[in-house]
Amino acid sequence: MSSNAPRRPVRDLRFFLTVPHACSYLPGKEATTLFLDPQESPVPGVYDSLSLLGFRRSGRHLYRPHCEGCNACRSVRIPVDEFSANRTQRKVWQRNHDIETRVIAARFDANHYALYADYIRQRHADGDMYPPSREQYRTFLTLEEPYAHLMEMYLEGELVAVAAFDQLEHGLSAIYTFFKVDEALDKRSLGTFAILKLIALCQ
Repeated sequence: MSSNAPRRPVRDLRFFLTVPHACSYLPGKEATTLFLDPQESPVPGVYDSLSLLGFRRSGRHLYRPHCEGCNACRSVRIPVDEFSANRTQRKVWQRNHDIETRVIAARFDANHYALYADYIRQRHADGDMYPPSREQYRTFLTLEEPYAHLMEMYLEGELVAVAAFDQLEHGLSAIYTFFKVDEALDKRSLGTFAILKLIALCQ
């Protein structure tokens, strides 16, 4: 997606660094995060430039890990022209041949929120996203920008997963995926399938 938004040089933007806090991924480690001034709106031109420098989006905030002596938390980039699914990924793709997907603008939908809230309660009750709320969901996943999208996934007419992603100038950026927590669906690996579908959209 090309953007007509004016591009501000990165050097003209203001950034802040958090105080050290407990790392979410490495036990016993501290982390710091570099984030764009919250007064700056993540408009396409700014977002495109910063994403190439490893920044990701959470709601209206653009951030990246900035930990001294550690670079374990790096964004994964997939050159889609070179991507070839491995045996496990091909099985996931085939297993979900009956999943219907629809891409829509990132807007609030009560069915999406119900699925999200149940997912957080069942999978992340010990995390900082619990308890879920409508306001939290709106702030996190329904940004009204032209690049923000949701991919709905349906099985026999039932909504079973939603993947939030951004369409940037150089590719897609996966934001978050949530799905129906059901033992019968576990074998489908819907999170992996969502990434494979986003790769297919790029190709």
